[in-house]
Amino acid sequence: MEEKDWDDEECDDTLTMTTVSRHCFSDDSETPGFSISIIENMKEDYGLFVWPCSVVLAEYVWQQKHRFSGATVVELGAGTSLPGLVAAKLGARVTLTDNSTRLEVLDNMRRVCDLNKLECNVLGLTWGVWDSPLFNLQPTLILGADVLYDSNAFDDLFATVTFLLQNSPGSIFITSYHNRSGHHLIEFLMGKWGLKCLKLLDGFSFLPSDKASLLSGNIQLAEVALISKDNA
Repeated sequence: MEEKDWDDEECDDTLTMTTVSRHCFSDDSETPGFSISIIENMKEDYGLFVWPCSVVLAEYVWQQKHRFSGATVVELGAGTSLPGLVAAKLGARVTLTDNSTRLEVLDNMRRVCDLNKLECNVLGLTWGVWDSPLFNLQPTLILGADVLYDSNAFDDLFATVTFLLQNSPGSIFITSYHNRSGHHLIEFLMGKWGLKCLKLLDGFSFLPSDKASLLSGNIQLAEVALISKDNA
């Protein structure tokens, strides 16, 4: 169930409409559930809005909770950061990243961490740009919700993902995406960057019915890793 509380704020003579959405995670196991609150700006085109792919990836993180407890996680293009915050709630050490030029998005990420009483590192990271903080990241799991939306940015994204995978041997990239550009382009670029798909799922195949009823589209979830030299 998702609840929204609306708040209108006057800023620079323009009306900025924000909402706090609450996203719940629970199942029938002995693991207690929890909710994550997200501050959204409904006038933003992206970045400050919880997109369907983010809901799908966050649910997958919850259902794969055993992999995230104690893991080191980096979320790329995090925006409102729902998947990364779920990972942090499960006990992962999380770095949330988004384009270094989008200061309002990075600012909102810090606010959301404070709202949920979670300690995450927030980092400006632009795909394909080799700033020094990138070299210190050694994630065991890399998350990316709807990062495959602009084919012009695919090479920069895959370059960054490949570097992070190389910097932390055995790590996995988990991404959810709308099948807009087709699998052929994604498969081509994975091959170009020495990556392979370990798992490909229909995003609705594991989504609870109450959440699935609120979403639409052809959403895929993939787990991606480096091609090992033994298999090259």
